[in-house]
Amino acid sequence: RVVDMNDRQLRHIVDGLQGKTNGVPREDGFDITVASEIMAILCLSENILDLKERLDRIIIGYNYQGQPVTAKDLKAGGAMAAVLKDAIHPNLVQTLEHTPAIIHGGPFANIAHGCNSVRATRLALKLGDYCITEAGFGSDLGAEKFLDIKTPNLPTTPDAVVIVATLRALKMHGGVAKTDLSEENVQAVRDGFANLKRHVENVRKFGIPAVVAINEFVADTEAEIAALKELCEEIDVPVELASVWANGADGGIDLANAVVDAVENGNADYKRLYSDDDSLEAKITKIVTEIYGGKSVVFEKKAKNQLKQFAEFGWDKLPVCMAKTQYSFSDNQFLLGAPEGFDITIREFVPKTGAGFIV
Repeated sequence: RVVDMNDRQLRHIVDGLQGKTNGVPREDGFDITVASEIMAILCLSENILDLKERLDRIIIGYNYQGQPVTAKDLKAGGAMAAVLKDAIHPNLVQTLEHTPAIIHGGPFANIAHGCNSVRATRLALKLGDYCITEAGFGSDLGAEKFLDIKTPNLPTTPDAVVIVATLRALKMHGGVAKTDLSEENVQAVRDGFANLKRHVENVRKFGIPAVVAINEFVADTEAEIAALKELCEEIDVPVELASVWANGADGGIDLANAVVDAVENGNADYKRLYSDDDSLEAKITKIVTEIYGGKSVVFEKKAKNQLKQFAEFGWDKLPVCMAKTQYSFSDNQFLLGAPEGFDITIREFVPKTGAGFIV
């Protein structure tokens, strides 16, 4: 019985209602594939053995004593690993201009950790002089999760981060309605720059140099581009126009040179935002105050009870994967720009012990 659909996930399905043969009555639900723990496990596993061990650790429920029941208890890990034995291998494809690319995995960064697989990144590091990988959405979601969750599973750390910006997005953060984004508005670019500035500052908090790529749209004007470049100069961040949509690889050469320069001369000194030994509450507070720009965190009753329970199980040592809107630094999608002084409300936690983090 599907009652509600929220964030593209089916929630509040009540099953087991037709007697003992149909199981115990309970609330259940479905996650879309990109939010599933299986997807996260596939993307974070180093090899087939690690994959099986992670699958074994999936929490499928709790017994009458309140203790977690795992897939290993059901002897299901091996069967799941067998189903995924081919899926664990990265996919090699090529772009229209014959550049090799590895596409593997697809967790969304607003509800999952938002990065492609560890195996794909490890492979790319061995095959090329430079490995460029994507973390979905902005520094508050994909980048933070890449640097706090995925990077510890890699043999090296990033040398630079490219922040992709559009003039349309900056104008929207500067107060322009979506219907008017194609019209020139230099002042809105300046007003919306506070959003991009915070993304740059967030990346620098991890000790990594940033480069801004202006993803060009046909409606962008020279005055708007000049204003953005001037603003980037003021905070000493390299910026280049990327016209790859219109001009293919030739439209990305200046950006590529800027990234190479940042890699070779940027002196990256990566550091995580938090330590595994920090409590879940401390980890979340650091993300909210240092990355989102918020004031504090409000834990609802269910979340508070879970904090105590998870500490007893030792899950408080796991990284945190925040699920929130991608449209704002806050948990209010309509709060644009670079808001400050807001509270973030945590309703509940979901243990993803197989993936190795708490949502």
